[in-house]
Amino acid sequence: MAMSVPVLYKKLKAVTNLSVNEFIKSMRLKKASELLKKNQYTINEITYAIGYSDRKYFSREFKRKYGQTPSDYASSFKQDPDNQ
Repeated sequence: MAMSVPVLYKKLKAVTNLSVNEFIKSMRLKKASELLKKNQYTINEITYAIGYSDRKYFSREFKRKYGQTPSDYASSFKQDPDNQ
C-alpha cells in the first residue's frame, strides 16, 4: 500500500472512527450476525469460524454490539420466516 503501518492505522481511524482492533472486531461480529441469520450453524461453530476461541467472550462482545445474546438473535430469525 506504499505507506507505513502507523500511517495506515491513522487513515483507518480517520475513515471508520475505529481503532484497528475495534474495526476487526466489528467485522467479525458482523459476519457472525450474518451466519446467525442463516440458522445453519451452531453458536460454537460460528464462534470458531469468525476467529474467537472463547464462546463466553464472543457472547459478551456480541451482546455489547447488538444488544442481545447470539442465541436470542438467532432465535428471532427462526420464528419469523419473512426474515430469511
